[in-house]
Amino acid sequence: MATTPCVYLGPDLARYGFGHGHPFGPDRLDAFWHYAQSQGLEAHITQCTPVSAPIEALERFHTRDYVERVIRQSATGEGWLDQGDTPAFPGIHEAACFVVGSVLDAVRRLLKGDCVRAFVPIAGLHHARRDSAAGFCVYNDCGIAIETLRQVHGVRRIAYVDIDAHHGDGVFYSFEDDPDLLFADLHEDGRWLYPGSGAADETGTGAAVGSKLNIPLPPGAGDDEFHAAWERVEQFVDRQAPEFILFQCGADSIDGDPITHLRYTPAAHRHATARLCVLADRHCQGRLLAMGGGGYNRTNLARAWSAVLEALVAS
Repeated sequence: MATTPCVYLGPDLARYGFGHGHPFGPDRLDAFWHYAQSQGLEAHITQCTPVSAPIEALERFHTRDYVERVIRQSATGEGWLDQGDTPAFPGIHEAACFVVGSVLDAVRRLLKGDCVRAFVPIAGLHHARRDSAAGFCVYNDCGIAIETLRQVHGVRRIAYVDIDAHHGDGVFYSFEDDPDLLFADLHEDGRWLYPGSGAADETGTGAAVGSKLNIPLPPGAGDDEFHAAWERVEQFVDRQAPEFILFQCGADSIDGDPITHLRYTPAAHRHATARLCVLADRHCQGRLLAMGGGGYNRTNLARAWSAVLEALVAS
């Protein structure tokens, strides 16, 4: 088995963004990687080239009608893909396919033992639903990864852990009744932040009651509140003994993000990653895939994602 984490880098991945000046702009990947290089992390990783996902992979999670609509609007670059948050641009389908394909390639490499951990910085598009875009998210690479792990690789029991400031509603509601999708999400309380969901009493439905853990935190919550809540997340994942861990490590929970109100430091991201590595080694043969998620202050995302990478390297 390889001993270094795989990190997906390159212009094909970077171009998933909605224009310079947009919170989710195409400069986010470079902001992270320039800082990571300054910290000497480049020498400790395996760089992987972004990969494009085929249509059939998208349709493991998304409806055919929705995928076809994205393709049409990608050709014209006109209109919105949701109710006003996610604009189309020329080539948006192709850009989103590189996000999904890179995540699926990371899944494949982890299962083969080609890498010990993996990180796809421009990924974790957790708001997209099966039949629509939402919140800057065109294709839900997290949901597609879950369906691919099951349909292609035969991995059933999967843990999805999310520390983005926004609730991962596109994942939660798509698998709300699935007892084998273990969902743990620390986020800013939906009474103050989009998408307005993820209340503590949302624990799954039907046979899946108890397989979901939502922990909403108040605006202004910092590292102390994070660590207190994280203990519950760690115990939940450990108790459920998953076969594979997906980690959405959005950096918009760091103090100073322009569109959220949490006040973590990058130490929270480092701690969460390090502890998930321990759980992955205990239950999943080390299989941990981190996805960058949100983060709209470039300095914050560079430091938070580099903290994630530091923990992956150290594990």
